[in-house]
Amino acid sequence: MALERKSLVIDEREAASWIRDGMTIAIGGFINSSHPMAIVRQIIRRGVRGLTVIGPASGGLDLDLLIGAGCVRKLVTAYMGGEHYCPVAPMFRAAVEHGELEVWECDEGMYYCALRAAAQRLPFTPWKAGIGTSFPEVNPDIKVFTDPITGEPLLAIPAIKPDIAIIYAAHADPYGNVQHIGTGFGDRALWRAADRTIVQVERIIPNEEVRRNPLATSLYGVDAVVRAPYGSHPFAAPGYYIEDAEHLREYVAAAMTYAKHGDRGPFDAYLRRYVLEPETHADYLEVIGIKRLISLHEY
Repeated sequence: MALERKSLVIDEREAASWIRDGMTIAIGGFINSSHPMAIVRQIIRRGVRGLTVIGPASGGLDLDLLIGAGCVRKLVTAYMGGEHYCPVAPMFRAAVEHGELEVWECDEGMYYCALRAAAQRLPFTPWKAGIGTSFPEVNPDIKVFTDPITGEPLLAIPAIKPDIAIIYAAHADPYGNVQHIGTGFGDRALWRAADRTIVQVERIIPNEEVRRNPLATSLYGVDAVVRAPYGSHPFAAPGYYIEDAEHLREYVAAAMTYAKHGDRGPFDAYLRRYVLEPETHADYLEVIGIKRLISLHEY
């Protein structure tokens, strides 16, 4: 008798319960597009502290929210900003200036070297770009060594291994076969490096649909799947909806009030309204409102 495969579908609250104080977690995505925000908000609601967060190579306002909420002790990314909304993420900037956040300095190539080493279970990856720069000085974890073959200097980029990767994608079947639409950039690197992976999707599709187009499968064998329609809001989800520019400007204005003037009131009000008071993702969507959500439809 054939055994029935086990569904890996869980809700965003159970997914967030996997995250414990002091863990190293990776959060996938791309600036202002494709972020697992339903899970991010639940992590904040749970009051998790002391996280080392490996963001995308270009980190954005999703990580800024986590930092402002006090969840992050150390950040690994090559850039932190909101593009045209703000060149530097405001809560990130304030946390660094106040000595509340440790930043693991790297460029994008070093970022992927660190994840590649973790995926290959190696202590480091050799890297040539960066020789002659100040990276080994500002990040003492990066070491200069002599190549035993050529005798040339190289950089040793140490492995950075996530306990859990949290990734956004368009859809997945119930068994952990995941398909991105127009995104995914660094998500595969995070998935390969992590011990476990949770993927948040807009919808669950039948396994038959996956098998009809297997080349579209970007990740497989992930550990859990969270269905969260509009789960990337206020950021975009290619193929589903565009970013909510009005909401992002609201966030940046609140965060900038603290970063520039030391007044945390507007940020705390934002946090209370959109993160702490809505108990579930569905509650959050009710706060945003159906008219706003429908106005974001891409097609």
